[in-house]
Amino acid sequence: MDRAQLLADEARYCSFGDTVHYVNPPQIFSGCEGSYMFDEGGTPYLDLQMWYSAVNFGYKNKRLEEVMIRQLRELPQVASQYLHPTKIELARWIAQDAERKWGMPGRCHFNVGGAQAIEDSLKVVRNACNGKSLMFAFEGGYHGRTLGASSITSSYRYRRRFGHFAERAQFIPFPYPFRRPKGMTAEEYAERIVAEFRRKFENEYHAIWDPKTRQCEYAAFYVEPIQGTGGYVVPPPNFFKGLKQVLDDHGVLMVVDEIQMGFWRTGTLWSIENFGVKPDVLVFAKALTNGLNALSGLWAREELINPQLFPPGSTHSTLASNPLGTALGLEVLKMTAEIDYGAQVRASGAYFLEGLKELQKRHPEIGDVDGLGLALRAEICTADGFTPNRELLDRMVDIGLSGTLEYKGQPRGLVLDVGGYYKNVITFAPSLEITRAEIDEAMVLLDQLLRRAKQA
Repeated sequence: MDRAQLLADEARYCSFGDTVHYVNPPQIFSGCEGSYMFDEGGTPYLDLQMWYSAVNFGYKNKRLEEVMIRQLRELPQVASQYLHPTKIELARWIAQDAERKWGMPGRCHFNVGGAQAIEDSLKVVRNACNGKSLMFAFEGGYHGRTLGASSITSSYRYRRRFGHFAERAQFIPFPYPFRRPKGMTAEEYAERIVAEFRRKFENEYHAIWDPKTRQCEYAAFYVEPIQGTGGYVVPPPNFFKGLKQVLDDHGVLMVVDEIQMGFWRTGTLWSIENFGVKPDVLVFAKALTNGLNALSGLWAREELINPQLFPPGSTHSTLASNPLGTALGLEVLKMTAEIDYGAQVRASGAYFLEGLKELQKRHPEIGDVDGLGLALRAEICTADGFTPNRELLDRMVDIGLSGTLEYKGQPRGLVLDVGGYYKNVITFAPSLEITRAEIDEAMVLLDQLLRRAKQA
């Protein structure tokens, strides 16, 4: 079927509610491999967002595909009330790794998507906290679009038409180094946010704390160690230690959302490891299966999820812990444990970041570049280097997906993701297997893209 007919059928028969088209008309891809997507004409598009960080290990990763094919032939399906080996092995791997790092025993619970795992975490938290339904979360935070997840996601547009699930979270500012108040260092800004948060517990008249019983009305604080949809904002290194101390002092749990930043994106298995604090609950998804299967899950410390407190059937999904997904997840962990995978990611990230800094010297419209591992950002501004410039970035996305760029005399496309509070941030999540040559190509294409977009 030709492109025009496919687009006509999409417009007629597909719900628009389950997708967002970045360009009009939307691009249709027919192939992929490594760091590239291919359109119907065979034009390669260098993908620098890799399905929102779901495909951390490259498209059509042969080792992972072989595991999936083998599992498909051996045990592709089994009802979730029965056991299969890789579910147990995957849970053991994650739980033992957490206990080694944080000194806390815990258990894993599986589901089929990131938002669903967030919903499960809300159940774990509310159950452990005697039914408390109030949560803290961050401005700029994103945790999913199901009813419960959207209640702790700061964007009102995800809740606007659907009402509220229980109670909406209380949203706290996230330390955004590039847009911090003038006259402050990033570390001072982080300290001020923590101090303002601590002030909420000074007395009962700040509305959330009963000093007589030492009870907080709020059960947990949901955090992304690095904000994803918020624009890959990397907080100062002192921030989470200060925040966690306030939470521990007042019996509030920390739930860490690793859906986008987990599985080595930042150079560690979990991005929270970069900040020296211990989570109470950790939620994961996306790159667990390299995007080849819908599987997600959470780890919680034993006191919150043991079978006496959270008994069989507390929450359930038919396709949770399916054998295709757990086999892939186990192989991802084995594959990345065979070498110093974190060192590989950090080295590639440093090379990528250096390229972005060189681009910044040639284009004053790049107001900020930053990153941790291969989670990187470039904030697109007006020529003053600070005022958000969403229009310029929109033009860049359009040109990148048109497939009309050029590299070494051959046509190229460029797949970018847009994030940030003002939708003016390129959030880079390239394959963790990206080569130096592909990073060099990315810089050439980004330079070309910026020049064309500014001329337009």
